[in-house]
Amino acid sequence: MNLSFSVEYEDFRREVRRFLEENWTDADRASAPEADLQTVRGAMGGGVRTDARATEFRKKAIERGYMYRSIPRQYGGGEQPADPLKATIIAEEFKRSKAPFEIMGQGPSMLAPTLVEKGTEEQRQKFVEPTLLGKMVWCQGYSEPGAGSDLASLRTSAVLDGDEWVINGQKIWTSNAHEADMMFALIRTEPDAPKREGITYFLIDMKTPGIDVRPLRQMTGEADFNEVFFEDVRVPRDSIVGERGQGWLVSRSTLKHERALIGNASMARRTFDGLVMMAQVIEVGGTRVIDDPVIRDRICAIEADLLAAEYNGFRLLTLGAKHADAGIAGLVPKLHSTNLGYKITKLAMDVLADRGLCAPGEPSAPDMGGFSTAYMWYWGMALGGGAPNIQRNIIGERGLGLPRDVQ
Repeated sequence: MNLSFSVEYEDFRREVRRFLEENWTDADRASAPEADLQTVRGAMGGGVRTDARATEFRKKAIERGYMYRSIPRQYGGGEQPADPLKATIIAEEFKRSKAPFEIMGQGPSMLAPTLVEKGTEEQRQKFVEPTLLGKMVWCQGYSEPGAGSDLASLRTSAVLDGDEWVINGQKIWTSNAHEADMMFALIRTEPDAPKREGITYFLIDMKTPGIDVRPLRQMTGEADFNEVFFEDVRVPRDSIVGERGQGWLVSRSTLKHERALIGNASMARRTFDGLVMMAQVIEVGGTRVIDDPVIRDRICAIEADLLAAEYNGFRLLTLGAKHADAGIAGLVPKLHSTNLGYKITKLAMDVLADRGLCAPGEPSAPDMGGFSTAYMWYWGMALGGGAPNIQRNIIGERGLGLPRDVQ
């Protein structure tokens, strides 16, 4: 197997590198040291609002076709043919230069491509580009106290009153709701229809009167999740994506992109690289942790899993470019990547030993406590987008053709 790049792709790498040298200088890197961390935070569900310099840089990168390559130019994307090798080179060079890359998260990674596929022209023009640039932050209103894995049981309702929908109900575990501009939500509009047929997909301004966001405090002391209450919230009649009562079909597009976001191996790669760097500098008894044969063996085993995830990602990109059905290969990444992230952060906690007891943000905590935060985050991401057993059922039933669970 030859994993080296051809002359054509090495020429492309030099092209990307020249662009970065001309548009993201040493002074830019010094003034924006958290560019890469913003990308990571976005992938973890947090909203990302960037400064003017980063926004201008992203606009130039999009114009050159280096970012949001699957989004048409008329909606603010790079609009390039799918090419996993070029995408890999771009990601490598942007990371090397510590330049701002695509903002990941619920808006850019989930809502924007859903609107491209299912939204109206007005919705695409209004929402997609500001979302890609981090000017508009979104949260996802799906789960409810009585509707988690069985999402179709949701009860938050919307009733049409003239030219407005009146919304009442509650959402829970809403990541980022406390700082979001907008919410994309599933809400029941046909109470008498079969449960999957009576749901509509809404776009809701979070500043609308009647919306009450309450934080859910976590064991870390932070409150990334929220519960959101709707009391006679009025939104315009055209605030829906797709047809009335057909929101479940629209949501399948969003869930597809959500699982792609969570299942993307790039987050696991960033976390793994950080683990290796930490193991190279932390010492126990005067010996670097990386030189411990047991730790090295665990690191090698994890990297084998990581490489499998990365190459499966290339496989999916190639199939997508050919408009071919990914089959079972497309069902695996979400489950595999969350398990992989947990393995990486569990090993990181073992490497940290008692240092891992430092609270996130403490100056004495290695990586400012980032690994302890990531360790707990991956536990949560195992549930996000469908719990592990739900994913196993999907793989077994849709991928392997096994019979459904006995009800």
